[in-house]
Amino acid sequence: MKSQTKLKQTEIGKIPEDWRFEELDKHAKITMGQSPESSYYNSIRNGTPFLQGIRTFGDLYPKYDTWTTKVTKFAKKGSLLLSVRAPVGEVNFADQDICIGRGLMSIDGKNNKFLFYLFKAYKEYVTSKETGTVYGSVSRDDIAKLQFPFPRDIEQKSIVKILSDLDSKIELNQQMNKTLEAIGKAIFKHWFIDFDFPNEEGKPYKSSGGKMVYNEELGREVPKGWEVKHFSEVIEVNPKRELPKGKMAKKVSMSDLNPWQSWIESWVLEEYKSGPRFSNGDTLFARITPSLENGKIAFVTIMDNNETGFGSTEFIVFSKNVISSNFYIFHLCRTEEIRNTAISAMTGTSGRQRVPDDLFDYLLITLPPSILIDKFEKICSSLFNQIANNAKEIRTLSQIRDSLLPKLMSGKIRVPVETR
Repeated sequence: MKSQTKLKQTEIGKIPEDWRFEELDKHAKITMGQSPESSYYNSIRNGTPFLQGIRTFGDLYPKYDTWTTKVTKFAKKGSLLLSVRAPVGEVNFADQDICIGRGLMSIDGKNNKFLFYLFKAYKEYVTSKETGTVYGSVSRDDIAKLQFPFPRDIEQKSIVKILSDLDSKIELNQQMNKTLEAIGKAIFKHWFIDFDFPNEEGKPYKSSGGKMVYNEELGREVPKGWEVKHFSEVIEVNPKRELPKGKMAKKVSMSDLNPWQSWIESWVLEEYKSGPRFSNGDTLFARITPSLENGKIAFVTIMDNNETGFGSTEFIVFSKNVISSNFYIFHLCRTEEIRNTAISAMTGTSGRQRVPDDLFDYLLITLPPSILIDKFEKICSSLFNQIANNAKEIRTLSQIRDSLLPKLMSGKIRVPVETR
């Protein structure tokens, strides 16, 4: 890569002299979505999937839970989708042929991946065209008449290759982590919910006729010899961690957690004033609706040795006590039994309900033998070490991509067309 010194001034800043600065509709076909008639929502749905919008974190939304043949605005598989109202400016690709509603616009050009990165790089430029008082929106003409920088096709492909290679590696690491998480979850369920942990002969306990006894407090059978304890008797709730007020530390907010993802991708450095404190190995448990329903429960691996961070007051922190495995605690907190019990115990006004701290003083859980928990700890240790390493690489690659993106898309860094 090399720097480009001959530049020209445009509405969005300086770009190379040899790049075109032209309206989007000269480079792409643009289709505005259209919502179906109101009677559709009460009718039997069949036909082509119907999509209304994109979530702010880029996922398609909703996940095709409505269908229609009445909408005539289509986006083909691979089309670029742009959210055009509440929120404006999010982009993704259609993963199949779909009908699009009024919250979306489809864009098709010679190189949709280049257009994708163009909208990523100039999101503020796009959102600056928003109008509306109740919610922001943009029209087809607002987008079609936007002027963007366009290098030659061969240079577009070179730019896309650099950015998409980074994104592909990030996606690969994310998929690897999801697989590793799924392995840990499957083992936990098999051993501690289905009670088919390996017996002394290495056979599945319950399936091999292991003795089960009925526990009146739980109202169900548990393996013989297993104790029943209150959650807070065996797991530390909001453990005491040393962090003086006024000290700069890593802060994790609810928005830093992704649904059903154990690793934490982002945080900020902030002066500590209040909030639950945590260290590596602790579990962050969302206490507020709808974050808990959406699976915002994370395992902390982002701290340095002996470092303490803090989080939003909407977290409850769990750490080891009698139960000596942080991995066991994390998986336990992700079970439907714990989550559903916590959700049903929420108090407060609608939309701002929270899990009370004292729930865990009377919540009963089984206490497996420590030798079995230790076996689970050893298995999960290698899984979660790899997850932490992958997550660290994801953060590094994301920072590189985010740094390169505006420079490549504006021509501040030029890519030789010979680079393949």
